[in-house]
Amino acid sequence: MLGATKDKPLATAVTGSFPRPSWFTESLRGRPFRIAMGDSLYREQYIDALASYLNEQERAGLDILSDGDARFDLEVGGRSWFFYALERIGGIEGFREASEFLKFPGVRPGRILYEINEAYNPPAVTGKVSRGPLQYAALWKTAQKMSRKPVKFGTISATCMPAVLQNEHYRDDHELIMDLAAVQNEELKELVAAGCPVIQIEEPHHHYSCLADPPPSEQEIDFYTRAVNREVAGVNSEIWVHTCWGNPNQQSIFWDRPSYERSLPYLLQLDCDVLTLECASTGGRDLPLLGRYRTDKKIAIGVINHTQTTVEPPEVVARLIRKALEYVPAERLVITTDCGFGREGLSRRIAHYKCVALVEGTNIVRRELGLPEEPVRAADPRFALRSL
Repeated sequence: MLGATKDKPLATAVTGSFPRPSWFTESLRGRPFRIAMGDSLYREQYIDALASYLNEQERAGLDILSDGDARFDLEVGGRSWFFYALERIGGIEGFREASEFLKFPGVRPGRILYEINEAYNPPAVTGKVSRGPLQYAALWKTAQKMSRKPVKFGTISATCMPAVLQNEHYRDDHELIMDLAAVQNEELKELVAAGCPVIQIEEPHHHYSCLADPPPSEQEIDFYTRAVNREVAGVNSEIWVHTCWGNPNQQSIFWDRPSYERSLPYLLQLDCDVLTLECASTGGRDLPLLGRYRTDKKIAIGVINHTQTTVEPPEVVARLIRKALEYVPAERLVITTDCGFGREGLSRRIAHYKCVALVEGTNIVRRELGLPEEPVRAADPRFALRSL
């Protein structure tokens, strides 16, 4: 159900996370958000960090804002992306030694991904999972009241969660995933009731599963489709599905990024309004794939590389947008980042200027198409400290 991007060609946004300010030293540490907001130190730091994230995005001229994933604690490799939800879902407790992520090819001592992944000690599923104090609506409302622009709320997909869980209760991971999807669904419906205009489901397992050797069966990929669709069933908001090739500690899982070739037709079957694809890291290598399929979905292309510290020039951003327009019309194209900026990686300054470059590059193409440009206050020479 289009809302925030309806009648908005080349709408701009970022994926979600932002670098944590150095002065944001308090953490949730497993507490429900509403309880933590009764802690004066946490409340002050959280609200100030949220205001910083939103202000930086507004100064950059983004159309749709993010709360910067401010709820996530500062943990190794962005561990909270998984564990915010897992610490607040019933039926999950304790910690075990094994980590599925240590089974990735090439992940061994002496590699940064090993150090990151050895810190992800998985909790155990010891009973039927149930809804706990996720409190997505409270998190979103705290951000949305700070801006007139729509604030997008993102959350990990249920299909990802078993990667950092030890299943000691369910017959198989399929049963577990469907129950996790039902828990998420209840929470997302409450988020819609609160008025959230854009909900982003992050990293359905399709594109990663298609890299397995041997490759998954059609039935296996179809299961992931049914699971994500269960997660968003009856969630009457604009639904985005985000995909990328990894972001722990601002690292990709792959030096040479894989292709979406096998997974794309399945991703297009998801009940979503916007599908996001990592494109900046590959120079848009997979964009021609979009010409093979008919869809009424909007496609969000990443034009900013989250694993590269150098800020992209606006002209480079514009070049990638023009390439995408060969396959996706402007009214169905959304401009975003490959992934988030805040999983223990980029500095705040670099993240901010990457947002500025994203909008300035989009404005170049908007100008060429005769579309309205978005003011970028951060780039307005009237406010520069030194005259040009």
